[in-house]
Amino acid sequence: MKNYLSCLALLAGCSLPFSAFSTDTQRQADVAKRGAEEMPFELSATTHFFTKSKDGGTQRVIAKDASDAVQIRLVREHLREIQSQFGKSDFSGPARIHGTDMPGMAQLKAAKPGQITIAYREVSAGAELTYQTKTAALVKALHAWFDAQLADHGADAMAGHEHHQGDMPGK
Repeated sequence: MKNYLSCLALLAGCSLPFSAFSTDTQRQADVAKRGAEEMPFELSATTHFFTKSKDGGTQRVIAKDASDAVQIRLVREHLREIQSQFGKSDFSGPARIHGTDMPGMAQLKAAKPGQITIAYREVSAGAELTYQTKTAALVKALHAWFDAQLADHGADAMAGHEHHQGDMPGK
């Protein structure tokens, strides 16, 4: 009887991660579908890197194929547009992809002009946006927002990638 109960406990514990994984997989598929409607580049042809910093963080998007000029151009155009929109507290793009209740979104939308600076920079095979703020609550919101994107983009996103100017993907 004791062995039977132990086996049941083990099986019950194993089923929880599987159901959570199934939900995450479905959400990632839904996000990818909405992302294809919102982002001009192919999500599966790019990788998003989210690097947190003490004053915000960096979001880098690069083409998986460094010779894919079309994807690189589309990534750069999109990030320039995002920089402009976010500078006006317009987070409607991410809201359409990830949902209006995305972690950190409400705080970012409520930020006063100038509380968050967003710098655009082209990098090899793509571009990046660097978010900086002196407000601790906004740093926390940016980090939560990064974490949510990492979870939603699944295999097409990575955390904490160290960037160096001129880095080439795969090197």
